Amino acid sequence: MWIKILSYLIEPLITIGHLEIEFPGGEVRTFGDASHKKVKVTINDVKTLRSLVLNPDLALGEAYMDKSIFIEDDNLYGLLSLFAKNISNQPDSRMSRFMAFKSNLMFWFQKSNLPTRSKKNVEHHYDLSPALYKLFLDEDQQYSCAFFQKEDDTLEQAQVNKKQHIAKKLLLEPGMTVLDIGCGWGGLSLTLAKDYDVNVLGITLSEEQKLIAEERAIREGMQDKVKFKILDYRADFGTFDRIVSVGMFEHVGTSNYMDYFEAIRKKLNKNGIALVHTIGRVSPPGNTSPWLEKYIFPGGYTPAMSEMVASVERNYLYITDIEVWRLHYAKTLHHWHSRFTENEEKIRKIYDERFCRMWRYYLIACEISFRYYQQVVFQVQISKEQDAVPLTRTYLYSN
Repeated sequence: MWIKILSYLIEPLITIGHLEIEFPGGEVRTFGDASHKKVKVTINDVKTLRSLVLNPDLALGEAYMDKSIFIEDDNLYGLLSLFAKNISNQPDSRMSRFMAFKSNLMFWFQKSNLPTRSKKNVEHHYDLSPALYKLFLDEDQQYSCAFFQKEDDTLEQAQVNKKQHIAKKLLLEPGMTVLDIGCGWGGLSLTLAKDYDVNVLGITLSEEQKLIAEERAIREGMQDKVKFKILDYRADFGTFDRIVSVGMFEHVGTSNYMDYFEAIRKKLNKNGIALVHTIGRVSPPGNTSPWLEKYIFPGGYTPAMSEMVASVERNYLYITDIEVWRLHYAKTLHHWHSRFTENEEKIRKIYDERFCRMWRYYLIACEISFRYYQQVVFQVQISKEQDAVPLTRTYLYSN
């Protein structure tokens, strides 16, 4: 029965590429165009087969982690690309409609992110061993989308590009005060303080990140210009000339969007400027992958522009600039995956084989999402006054 149901869902879906599945018991079925290079998958047991039918998104990631499916030549990239190309090409297919139905069931369970839960969610991902992140990130440990201004930019150069681009949008002047919400390991805060002579408060909910950021500030002699604290953005701790938030809005939770932009409004000085850099979707509001929610980013959510803008409007703030980065995160994730693969033996010694397979799946699946699904990056510039920034964007491209 389970073979028939899965075949019923997959058969009309695969019009691009060639998929071969060997089911438990040895039966083999093929889907798609046999003239294309084949992606072959073996499902090792009936339990996995049943899970793939009932909850394909969650089950596929778990099956890869647990080795209850076998992909010939370990071609995970090829398998996920094949599904992504076909699903994005056929939004009304049986599989697409089935997955949309499952997504709608999950949507309402992923909307809140209370302060107590926020800290726990952050600890799940960002308090992993610091050695792990050093093995696949750039030298400055920027764990967010890089900005590839040239096709051959290295990851390091693209991350420098990103920080410089953000600094230009903030229109910094010496002596200004800057709040960095979700400061990570301190790279952006330190760069802004060193290169633009501003005073920065970086806030995070990760104890591990705070310790590393403070160590970096002391090592670089910037402890008087940059402070790092464990604080929730909703707390009351003063006002600032500039506010920047990179890769943090994804963890706010949709029910807290009003609170988030209210916090920005209250903490921003009269002529201040804020810049929110976040993963986004170009589709209507939806949900997070159940696998990603369970294993990688509990409480994470990719916002639609309509959700962000509605909360900005209700806080009577001006949106002074919106920029959409397409494929930049796909390129960033490709670099991360390559470095992760190069250092996998070292990572396996820190954790184990299942952890490596989990992160391999995470990095590849996310790259595929930015290449073939409707995932992008939004940079939204916000102010209280409509003349807080120049009337044209030429200031972003002058030296």
